[in-house]
Amino acid sequence: MSTINYDLNKIKALAFDVDGVLSANVIPMSTEGEPLRTVNIKDGYALHLAARHEIPLAIITGGRTEAVRKRFLALGLLPENIYMGSSVKIHDYRDFRDRYGLRDEEILYVGDDIPDIEVMCTCGLPCCPRDAAPEVKSVARYISHKEGGYGCGRDIVEQFLKVKGLWMADERAFGW
Repeated sequence: MSTINYDLNKIKALAFDVDGVLSANVIPMSTEGEPLRTVNIKDGYALHLAARHEIPLAIITGGRTEAVRKRFLALGLLPENIYMGSSVKIHDYRDFRDRYGLRDEEILYVGDDIPDIEVMCTCGLPCCPRDAAPEVKSVARYISHKEGGYGCGRDIVEQFLKVKGLWMADERAFGW
């Protein structure tokens, strides 16, 4: 049922970087110098479904673009779980973990680059997209067959929800 080599029944919360994980590695810039991001609709659906099942979800990103915050709020993430401008991600990871009373082994984190490594070495299940930095791949327990921004989030969230019996389990799967 899952290609992730970890007991997903232990996982209670999911946390994600954005750039290179839930958006592609290449970010176009607006004429005002604002970074523009692409989003994957299937990643969004999986996150939305997890939120509808009240799975604690966090976004921990160095980015500061308001569009990113709006995207994840629209998918059902709680505002206090969207950490923008995270310069040292382990601090925000610990805040998320402690507010939910979780243990590290109960958290899955998806990152793709050097700033994610400290969190990945702390959480129970470090994951990354296929195109992550080599240093990140060396600490990941699961490397998705999908690239960041091209279905990596869906791959991981879908496997998690299937193991939990929450994928297409009820009417929540068929609506927004």
